Amino acid sequence: MKITVQVKLTPGADQALALSETLHAVNGAANRVSEAAFERGVPREYELRKHTYADLKAEGLGAQAAQHVIKKTRDAYTTLHANIRAGNLGKPGSKRRVKAESEPVVFRPEAAQPYDGRCLSWQLDAQTVSIWTTAGRVKNLGSACSAEALKMLQEHRQGESDLVERDGVFYPLATCEVAEAEQYEPEGFIGVELGIAHIATTSAGYQAAGRKLNRHRRRQLALRAKLQKKRTTSAERRLRARARKEARHAKSTNHTISERIVTEAERTGRGLVLEDLQGLRSRVRPARRPPPPSNDGLRPRSLSDAPTGRAPFLGLRPARRLPRLQGPAGGCARGLC
Repeated sequence: MKITVQVKLTPGADQALALSETLHAVNGAANRVSEAAFERGVPREYELRKHTYADLKAEGLGAQAAQHVIKKTRDAYTTLHANIRAGNLGKPGSKRRVKAESEPVVFRPEAAQPYDGRCLSWQLDAQTVSIWTTAGRVKNLGSACSAEALKMLQEHRQGESDLVERDGVFYPLATCEVAEAEQYEPEGFIGVELGIAHIATTSAGYQAAGRKLNRHRRRQLALRAKLQKKRTTSAERRLRARARKEARHAKSTNHTISERIVTEAERTGRGLVLEDLQGLRSRVRPARRPPPPSNDGLRPRSLSDAPTGRAPFLGLRPARRLPRLQGPAGGCARGLC
């Protein structure tokens, strides 16, 4: 199976400027390639290369970088068309779908850029990288990651890496190919119910909720309301920063909860049965007065996908069942999924 390892770069001022200018340059070029692809009916990658490759080279991009820009643009249209076919952008004629079909794909200035082995080389022993930029090759660029991530890179890194920028910090996302553990026959199952009052409740007696988490939710809700009332540029900037902070908190909380559930299943040699939340909105009758937004981004759907990340490494295959009972300890939590 493929997993992504995130590494943090520690560039100097000049190196950070070169990386930032590179991402802005390649994404600006990707927007121009996207416009050309939209005008020509989104041709295949090889045909699109005939129309845009020479222009990209004339702008100063390297050969590999130009090809990756074209490939990234074509992959973006492939994803867009797949979402349209799947109905993720609404029904035919809907406002969202019409807008997606009538405009070319646009890339953010800090959007990720793929790098192959010719553009990005790793010196894992020295924890440095050598990377191509529009200002030339940047060598001996420092990097930092955990010991576990470093071991994963040394043993399993393969293929391309994506360079992304988040709040002025640069991260190469390396792809690692890891073999799944041999699947074992579980001795019983642990049912996991996903809810709102309790983020997760298991048949083993574990409830992922508490006063600390509820206090954090109420505090974040009050801070958002306070900033939204101001309607100033500074408040909007603070809201964007707080949204990213809340997303990181939700991701960390979901990871902690799923890690505990998966570890318990591994220790006792049992399997996992999760609630199948597919089509949940169509199965539940909406309330006359919806409850206040207290989840703070801890969505049951995102948590239901979290245990499946580490489970294959342990030979564990979580199953999904529709809940049969409702309530704080119904369905999967009572072993009735």
